Amino acid sequence: MTDTPAAPENAAQIRRTTLYLTLAQVPSGKVVTYGQLAEMAGLGRAARWVGRALSQLPDDTKLPWHRVLGAGGRISLPVGSPSGDEQRARLRTEGISVLNNRVDIQRHGWRPVEHSG
Repeated sequence: MTDTPAAPENAAQIRRTTLYLTLAQVPSGKVVTYGQLAEMAGLGRAARWVGRALSQLPDDTKLPWHRVLGAGGRISLPVGSPSGDEQRARLRTEGISVLNNRVDIQRHGWRPVEHSG
């Protein structure tokens, strides 16, 4: 069958598209963890996969990748790295305070139920 080899790539593309559509909904001034984003996108416990997918985004992406954090609000990107510094600057621009390389999830965490309808 000619469509069999394309099936895995198609499934992977669907996963990425679902992830990107979910990420695009995270509002300014709010954050989610990799695990929460995976769950919201219907991808189960795929936090590490989410991290890898986001690390492969093009530099000029409009997606708010900077709003995605590690467990407990930890910023995963190293201090002093270009992308880490950019993430911290973007978060601060949105009014999110970063203290000791962490964001207060209770204060800044996005809960879609509270923001819908």
